[in-house]
Amino acid sequence: MENEKCRLDLFYELLRIRRVEEEIARRYEEQKMRCPMHLSIGQEAIAVGVCKALDGDDLMISHHRCHAHYLAKGGNLDRMIAELHGKKTGCSFGRAGSMHLVDLEAKMYGSTAITGNAIPIGVGLALASSMKKEPHLTTIFFGDGATEEGTFGESLNFASLKNLPLLFICENNLYSMHARLSDRQSERRDRVKIAEANGLYAKKGDGNDVEEVFALAQAATTRIRAGKGPAFIEFDTYRFRSHSGASEESHRSQEEVNAWKEQCPLKVYEKKLLDRALLTEETLKTMEVEIEGEIARAFSFAEESPFPEFDLDYEKPYAE
Repeated sequence: MENEKCRLDLFYELLRIRRVEEEIARRYEEQKMRCPMHLSIGQEAIAVGVCKALDGDDLMISHHRCHAHYLAKGGNLDRMIAELHGKKTGCSFGRAGSMHLVDLEAKMYGSTAITGNAIPIGVGLALASSMKKEPHLTTIFFGDGATEEGTFGESLNFASLKNLPLLFICENNLYSMHARLSDRQSERRDRVKIAEANGLYAKKGDGNDVEEVFALAQAATTRIRAGKGPAFIEFDTYRFRSHSGASEESHRSQEEVNAWKEQCPLKVYEKKLLDRALLTEETLKTMEVEIEGEIARAFSFAEESPFPEFDLDYEKPYAE
């Protein structure tokens, strides 16, 4: 990657998403956000790198840990924070909360808390695009636990059969809730080979290296746009917080958590850019101030917004 602006854009989005979720975690105990909360702290580079390779009109669907995906895709921070507060101005009108963000303006076609549920829905979106000969592609984000569901294999096969414009992104953070990957899947089970066996272009990468994520996603989307069929990428990463809520992880050893924190995508990339003089301390401080102000305004907007009034006119329950 030679473009300095692109690098700074990637870093800014990493920093922004991290600070947003840290503030969510800090305020969660205030009980103004009453929905279950699943934070992406530690694994933001996947959302940022993949979404950087997408076009504005590309569609996306996500899972329960979706804040980073929504923001990286261009979602509105004010509307997201309002949604977490259950307010009428939220992106899902205050009725969905953290796990079910929808924003058609950002082409975020939803997120779902059911394990593996986003996968067949995303396949349906891509099938519709293909049938209508639309130029955009669809990206599906899901965790390693979703690859244990029957819909995973079925969807890979169908996507390949129909040559769908579809990018499967597996965020392998080694855990499904509190169950380790090694307790759920054989060490001989290779998800990349499973995708290849179904006819997909498939790769594996370091999900904590935002530039590697971007490069792999860009290569995959280029193939998809050229009509070469769907692609699958598995990224290794790690979440620093508990499965649900804002607390630090208590079900894993501190030694394991600390080892992964040394590979923190934000920390590593910040050092890399500073060492190469692509980022200065002054620029970093300016970014922090700008992001802090944006976050403060978003929480003020949420707290000042009204709650839903059970008015179906604004909810738009039916497709236009």
